Amino acid sequence: MPPTDAHPAPGPGPDSDADQIFRLQEQVRQLKEAVVSHAVVDQAIGVIVVLGAVSPDEGWIVLKEVSQHTNIKLRNVAETVLIWGRTGVMPPEILAALEDRLGRPLGEGHALSGPPPGSPRGSGRSSR
Repeated sequence: MPPTDAHPAPGPGPDSDADQIFRLQEQVRQLKEAVVSHAVVDQAIGVIVVLGAVSPDEGWIVLKEVSQHTNIKLRNVAETVLIWGRTGVMPPEILAALEDRLGRPLGEGHALSGPPPGSPRGSGRSSR
């Protein structure tokens, strides 16, 4: 007769070690993605704060409203704002929504309408 305190052998049930490892790996992946996404959004809020002379809370609201108005995921809008800060390139629909939310034009003549000073395209120097 087997002892009564013996543990059953792990099987392919819902709580198997392999299933638990998979769930934990998925959680880690999602958390890593969230951390990166949060950093991108925070940086984009910083750009909006500078451009619009608004508070960080207002920058968050502007970013969120641009995302909702354009039906583009918040992280994607944030990435676009950061790319714009580096290259001066932004899709017209996002630029229009951003200008609308900030109440001022940000196109030609604005500090971010072209490549940043010192960039290879902006200074004529190579990146070497």
